[in-house]
Amino acid sequence: MPTLSDIASLLGCPAPADGGRPIRGVATLTDATGDELSFISSEAFAAQLAATRAAGVIMNRKLRIPPPPDKQLLVVDDTDLAVAKVLELFAPPVPRPPAGVDPAAAVAPSASIGPGAAIGHHVFVGERAKVGARTALHPGVYVGDDVTLGDDCVLFPNVVLRERVTVGHRVVIHAGSVLGSDGFGYRWDGARHAKVPQIGTVVVEDDVEIGSCVCIDRAKFAATRIGRGTKIDNLVQIAHNVQVGPHCIIVANVGIAGSAKLGTGVVLGGQVAVRDHVTVGDGAMVAATSAIAEDVPPKSFMSGTPALPHRQSLREQAAMRRLPDLVVQVRKLQEEIEELKKDKG
Repeated sequence: MPTLSDIASLLGCPAPADGGRPIRGVATLTDATGDELSFISSEAFAAQLAATRAAGVIMNRKLRIPPPPDKQLLVVDDTDLAVAKVLELFAPPVPRPPAGVDPAAAVAPSASIGPGAAIGHHVFVGERAKVGARTALHPGVYVGDDVTLGDDCVLFPNVVLRERVTVGHRVVIHAGSVLGSDGFGYRWDGARHAKVPQIGTVVVEDDVEIGSCVCIDRAKFAATRIGRGTKIDNLVQIAHNVQVGPHCIIVANVGIAGSAKLGTGVVLGGQVAVRDHVTVGDGAMVAATSAIAEDVPPKSFMSGTPALPHRQSLREQAAMRRLPDLVVQVRKLQEEIEELKKDKG
């Protein structure tokens, strides 16, 4: 069990006075007990800081809160990052299948399994597929023919990698996600919706994490690509031929239509909709529930439907809230004008 001094050292903080106190976990200011650590990142919680029983509190350096004399404070530049580091000390290990191939797994004779890989119960690995060293496939994972899966990956239960998909190193894919389904392509031929063959693939670069129940469609041709270091939340739909740049954040329920392009470091809030063939520039941020219908400049902050620069969107929303009163005023003015016309007549 780490001590308060151990945690201070981890965060680069001076050793606290009561540094030998063991710490067994992390909790909120109101819930923490005398052997737990807590944190504060907003002045709104100053009263809770004064009342907390926590053994120590991680506090953002920018906060203008007089430090309570009876509290052990660990002052940092980024509270959230510091808490993430501390949580790693207490995170229980994630279960994984034992190394080797489970007797109930089905691995094609032409497949290649790297050293230390763990192939769990009822996993399917297709012909000519390659599974990298130390990669773990949890029960029910499907790896199709000609899939390449890099080293140190983790695929949780019931993940599906369809044929010819390529996944880089250190990629985590959570339960129920499907990569490589056909892109949604149809053309009316006068009598029916004719299916457009989707002959491309999906490429996921290194250090990507994909949440549960994410669908990433294969390209019509070439590749749908997810750039290195990108993190994708649950229930996201990424259509055919989308290009997602490095280190993007894509939050839950986002839908990205075909051939859209996201630059480096783009952030899409929950339920954002991105139209086909648009480009979202490097470093752009889009607020939740917005709809992107046109190209977005780099480093811009967009919101609304259709999405506009955030300040403009706020002004328009404020104007819409005033619209009922304006309607009443216009009616009164119309009545006054009609009265004036009658008087002159």
